[in-house]
Amino acid sequence: MEIRRITEEAAADLNLKNEPFAMPGRFIPELKDGLWSYRIEPFDTVETDIFPDENYVFEEISPKGIVLGSYEDGQCVGVAIFQDHWLKYMYLYDLKVSAAARGKGIGKALIRAGLDAAKDRGYLGIYTRAQDNNLNACMFYLKAGFAIGGFDNHVYNGTSQEGKADIIFYLS
Repeated sequence: MEIRRITEEAAADLNLKNEPFAMPGRFIPELKDGLWSYRIEPFDTVETDIFPDENYVFEEISPKGIVLGSYEDGQCVGVAIFQDHWLKYMYLYDLKVSAAARGKGIGKALIRAGLDAAKDRGYLGIYTRAQDNNLNACMFYLKAGFAIGGFDNHVYNGTSQEGKADIIFYLS
């Protein structure tokens, strides 16, 4: 596995196809005495979901931060987009790994490379968001070393995603 910046010559790699992922339950954060904990609410049936393909344009994405790809045998199998932000934490805007390459540490490697790049740019670390019903993503971020830093249960009001919430995760 090789992690490297995606350049204009490899701009097509930025549009790694989204693939289905399991949705086994809900991640429910709890804040007590200034400390975050969580509980898991399993769904009765495990369903799958898939995000729509983003169709990123390299010339629009690249100037906003850092775009990294993970490559196996010359093939892009993972993408991470980190955006500059006015906070002291760079924003992990998107992270995806092809279904065939999941479970190999690629997501964690992209995050570590992004964290190093963020610190080189003067940030304290990185932050991201995951929907509360995307239990696997929430658990992945915790296993990657992130800490729960917030909860937003209003972000999807008035949208087709109503009833969902975002968990905010930080990594220093």
